Amino acid sequence: MAAGAGALLAVSAALGRYVRPTSDDWCAAWKTREMGVHGITWDFYTTQNGRIANAFLNGVTYTAGLLGPKLLPAFLLLTLATGLVVLGRTLAVRTGREAPLPALIAAALVLPALLVYASPLPYQTLLWAPSTISHTLPAIIGLWLIVWALWAQRRGKRARRAAVLGVLAAGVFLGTLSEAFSAVALVLAGLAGLAALARRRTPDGHYVLTWCAAGCLGLLAGLALLYTSPGARARRRVHPPAGDPFSTAELSATVHDWLRVWEFLGRAAGSWVWLGAFTVGVLLGLALRTAPLSLPPLTAPHPPPASGRGYPQPATDTPVRRGADSGMVVLPALPGISGRLALAVPALAVALTSLAVVAALRLGYGEGGWTYYRTWNSFLLPLLLALCCYGMLAGQVLATRLRPRARTVAALLTTAATLGALAGLLPDVRSLATETRDRAAAWDAQDARIRTEAAAGATAVGYQPLHIAGLTEPFMAKNAEGDWAARCVAGFYQVDRIEPIEPRGGATP
Repeated sequence: MAAGAGALLAVSAALGRYVRPTSDDWCAAWKTREMGVHGITWDFYTTQNGRIANAFLNGVTYTAGLLGPKLLPAFLLLTLATGLVVLGRTLAVRTGREAPLPALIAAALVLPALLVYASPLPYQTLLWAPSTISHTLPAIIGLWLIVWALWAQRRGKRARRAAVLGVLAAGVFLGTLSEAFSAVALVLAGLAGLAALARRRTPDGHYVLTWCAAGCLGLLAGLALLYTSPGARARRRVHPPAGDPFSTAELSATVHDWLRVWEFLGRAAGSWVWLGAFTVGVLLGLALRTAPLSLPPLTAPHPPPASGRGYPQPATDTPVRRGADSGMVVLPALPGISGRLALAVPALAVALTSLAVVAALRLGYGEGGWTYYRTWNSFLLPLLLALCCYGMLAGQVLATRLRPRARTVAALLTTAATLGALAGLLPDVRSLATETRDRAAAWDAQDARIRTEAAAGATAVGYQPLHIAGLTEPFMAKNAEGDWAARCVAGFYQVDRIEPIEPRGGATP
């Protein structure tokens, strides 16, 4: 199973070599070359949209021309898979479970593959740099921030203080990187903070609450910086808000759009993606109990003494395993929440985060905002993790109630189901590969022709739009004044203007 998921990820990452500019790529590549990283950052802040962190990362990505966008897909998949392995290992140790490395790696490879193809437009999820910087990378940053927070929790006051300051700074950065993910992060941090309120007088509870508050403060500061920027004001003049977002009509319309998002996801992705996320969780749950081999427990220093800052001694309802499990703490249930109600928390988190994204899209883009599919990535990773979590709980139940032979059969059936889910993605992988390679060949031929004409002194060159994944290409605007893509292509090739040419019998230009 790990080999199958790894093969899908390898193919997807390898498609990065066929990435060629389209839509916002033209502008980012041209402006980075002419203005540098600082110049494009200032341009975004003053004239575009105020997303200074977004502009900075775009500038860094395009500093070496097209090399950055080609390497970015592999970087994203590698950091996401590694982060999932580290997070899974950390949580397994913290809950007193064994952490079988093969099962963790398998889950960490399956989930990124599902994430890429859960989106209606996989190209925008993984291969189009402006989208991945805005809507895929933020979730990975958030994942690593959680890993850092969990690591620091057992490393003493200094490490905790560094983690709090780090999430504060990261919040400001994320607030000017992606409004959609900022909404998701605010919801998740708010829920975690509420869960920690009842234990705020314990060292761990105080740390979690402080960390969540710092993250929210940073996000709000970043969003305020973005909202008050000259670029954001200019954008609002072009796309004015539809009305009062808290009116009954707008709230009703937001909920309606939210339901349409879920209807579309269920129809577009089908059952394969969701089945795979659940079954890999079941397999992980079975493996946590039945795996004969596991990594040795991570050693961690004892937490700071409770008496140091006037904290009361932690309650005795948090059992500590001794002997083989020494150093691994079983986390208590959420305070004030029954076991059955706690099961609804992941689903509630996904529902609220997706609703927050839809509300932000409607506020920024109006009635059609919910159709910006690439922004859905901000809540798709939490969704897949929630499904994996539910599957893991189901696997733990099976591991407890089934006999060894029956558990082995269950593990084999679950592996087969996960492989079937991955196999169901193969048509999407094949389609993405074919479309990307074909466009790259056509783009290279047209690029060579345009550069030859420009080198010969031409100030106007012919250009045939090469569409992919529904992204904007020149000549799609209603008039020349609004055709920003054509202006960016002309700037990219250092000519005065480009002119449309008709395809000749479908041949490569």
